[in-house]
Amino acid sequence: MFTHINEDNRPTMVDVGDKAVTHRTASARAVVIFPEEAFKSGEDVLQTKKGPVVDTAIVAGVLAAKRTHEFIPFCHLIPLEDCSITIEWNTARELVIQCSVRATHKTGVEMEALTGVVATALTVYDMCKSLSHGIQIRDVALISKTGGKADYNEAQK
Repeated sequence: MFTHINEDNRPTMVDVGDKAVTHRTASARAVVIFPEEAFKSGEDVLQTKKGPVVDTAIVAGVLAAKRTHEFIPFCHLIPLEDCSITIEWNTARELVIQCSVRATHKTGVEMEALTGVVATALTVYDMCKSLSHGIQIRDVALISKTGGKADYNEAQK
């Protein structure tokens, strides 16, 4: 059953007025894949003409997570207590981005974590596209969530 459809089969925001306030967390991941030509250019992909890629992407991701309700219909405005973003190279020369958020609220923060990680990845793409338009954003996924009806952990699938 879809929660955002009312009894008249119309879209609606979920009423969370009667739900209990609980501690909520969520983490999401995305991977940015750079083609070989991006590295052959001799430029440092972490510092482009547009500025420091990682630092700028982190700021963009946090701002997006905080404003998720403005992008996703029916998302509630949730005052985030924490939003942290990490960006690290893996052994395949891919940037692995993780966004973790935390709030004490009546509804979950999965969409905030996913929005944060996607905005971070899009900012990396934007700042590095002069190196190659073949950069890819892949494997966007919820890693974990706690609070609410059920917890979720990707490792336990």
